[in-house]
Amino acid sequence: MNKYEFQRFLKRAGRNISYYVQRLPKVTRYLLITLVFIFTLEHFFNFSAFALHSFATGFNPLQLVTYAFLHANFSHLFFNALAIWMFGAPIEEYWGEKRYIIFILVCIIGAAVTHMLFQTSGVIGISGLVFGLLLAYGMMWPEREIMLLLPPMPIKAKYMVMGYGALLFFNLLSSGNDGIAHFAHLGGALSGFLLIQYWRKKPPFNKRKKKANIYRVK
Repeated sequence: MNKYEFQRFLKRAGRNISYYVQRLPKVTRYLLITLVFIFTLEHFFNFSAFALHSFATGFNPLQLVTYAFLHANFSHLFFNALAIWMFGAPIEEYWGEKRYIIFILVCIIGAAVTHMLFQTSGVIGISGLVFGLLLAYGMMWPEREIMLLLPPMPIKAKYMVMGYGALLFFNLLSSGNDGIAHFAHLGGALSGFLLIQYWRKKPPFNKRKKKANIYRVK
């Protein structure tokens, strides 16, 4: 491939990427663009103040949200962005922008609070939302098949959620200090689950209607 062929290849690739990005629902599209933009800025500026810190090491309430937009490396960003594209886009189309934004914020903040309850280490990344989206996708379309990357095989959404849930609890019990915020993952999934149950008016949020007292007239 010579210089001109390579340039044409780059132009075609750019047009294809632009086409698929424009097809994404608005919130998902801008969320992914923001993640990539901030990741680029991380190479030039120090964003450590925006990571989630414990109360003893510089906590600021804004960190409950800002930590999610920072990533440690390209693979950290790539797999989170891939999951948001795969699961977030159809969920946004189904719920609409307003409910989807609420879900994003609840999962991000829920993940942060859960991490702070059990860990004192700092944390960055939007993986808490990813686990919330994964759970939501499995709850809404349990029979839909998803193609895994490793191994490359189809699996129903409900089984994938079960598998990730089992892996998450195994990691919580056995991983120790492996540098991964497993409690944040748990918090994101649990927050998303509770919000969906609240919207559906299902346990633990369903209120039983009190039966009216009926007196029999003798």
